[in-house]
Amino acid sequence: MTGPTRPGRLAPYTRLDEPLLAFASDDPTAVDTHPLRGLVAHGPYTRNSLAAHTDRIRVAVVGPDDGRQGRRAVLQKVQTTQQPSDRRVYVPPYPGFKQLLGVPLIPAPPPTQLAVPARLDDLGAGDPKALVRRAISERMRELAGVRDQFDVAVFHLPDSWGPGLRGQGFDAHDELKAIGAELNVPTQVINDRTFDFKFVASMAWRLAIALYVKAGGMPWRLAPLPGVPSDSAYIGLAYAFRGDPREAKFVTCCSQVFDADGGGMQFVAYDARDPLHDSDDARRNPYLSRADMRAVLARSLDLYRRRNGGATPTRVVVHKTTGFKDEELAGVSDALAVVEEIECVEITTHVAWRGVWLQDSKRGDDKSEADKYPVHRGTMVPLSGRAALVWVAGNAPSVAQSGDSYYQGGKSIPAPLLLTRHMGRGPLELIASEALALTKMDWNNDALYDPVPVTIGYSKRLARTIANVPTLPRRVYPYRMFM
Repeated sequence: MTGPTRPGRLAPYTRLDEPLLAFASDDPTAVDTHPLRGLVAHGPYTRNSLAAHTDRIRVAVVGPDDGRQGRRAVLQKVQTTQQPSDRRVYVPPYPGFKQLLGVPLIPAPPPTQLAVPARLDDLGAGDPKALVRRAISERMRELAGVRDQFDVAVFHLPDSWGPGLRGQGFDAHDELKAIGAELNVPTQVINDRTFDFKFVASMAWRLAIALYVKAGGMPWRLAPLPGVPSDSAYIGLAYAFRGDPREAKFVTCCSQVFDADGGGMQFVAYDARDPLHDSDDARRNPYLSRADMRAVLARSLDLYRRRNGGATPTRVVVHKTTGFKDEELAGVSDALAVVEEIECVEITTHVAWRGVWLQDSKRGDDKSEADKYPVHRGTMVPLSGRAALVWVAGNAPSVAQSGDSYYQGGKSIPAPLLLTRHMGRGPLELIASEALALTKMDWNNDALYDPVPVTIGYSKRLARTIANVPTLPRRVYPYRMFM
């Protein structure tokens, strides 16, 4: 599979199967490669369990009075059927929230319907970012006081607050998510552009899935991957600098933990205790000391055990976007000494490689010609015994609603990911299949896949949030709080 190659020639490529998603937890045959098609056919993974816990999802709303009609119209569209007007090859008709997910979406009682000033000037005098931060904090703490009366909160950040929504070291979205995580209040952010979004079915799909997850539901999981032990765990690591990155004095680390089926998504927020020795190198490649790596992965392992009745995973895969230093690998070995198999995989997103899918000539000669669609999603080309290119973006025929091809986005020549294994053994096809599958586990959109595995995407998002909101307590948080 990954044998020696001749200079100047690439090894033969492998086409990995499109990973299956599991729906309807009581039916192992309820699987599909297409997340939306699978939901329509089988319902969500937690359809029975969530319905037993609650017979409705109650929505609290925070926003200015002049946006009330727009918010009401958006939520009404989520509850009713919608026909797709974009990406018709991929997007099926949206059947309505209750029909799709098995529970109705309803407004929460009046104490959860809160107003904020429509204009930034009405928030008071002073720094706009401080005013927005205070307004968010006040309303979120009001919601926390009536937490038993709603399941998820929709928070409208109006464009009229523009000067206070972003700035150096501040992002209102991140501030809102951090406060919500601390108070255990899941939030869905909308802005003025949501009211005029012309692709209504796509908007309904995205909001429905996100609201369902944030209320405690699970739309799908990964079906078992061939060759992957059921008691595997995936850990995504991301780093962010605290304070001025030019100083590179402190590193905030985020670890995200998953079960083998993509469930159990939780974050571990951690501040490095050891100073970095080489600031220039740290800016290019943030890293942890051996002691810090040991500490953060020990916490991640403990989190897995607590979710799985004290059991230890037989296999742990650690993803990050930068190379593993020797001291980091030593820390991994220290923390995971009781684990039978450990894989440390660097996932590089910006690579110069490109590929063109060739087909036999239609002219009847020996010359091949470029296909009108790009390289197939799941194409893997080994570069050595420890590195391979994997196209997670590309043609995905198995999800096409019509025709025999579907390329998400439909533009440009897709670039592959470069997977480099720093620790572990076995076929590269296995770690490539896992990375491909984990691109399908972002419940915050309706796409077939993300550009990177969710281990990378969400750990980076939380690391950024922590960097922007340094007051966020360092503890374990559910994935849904930062969606």
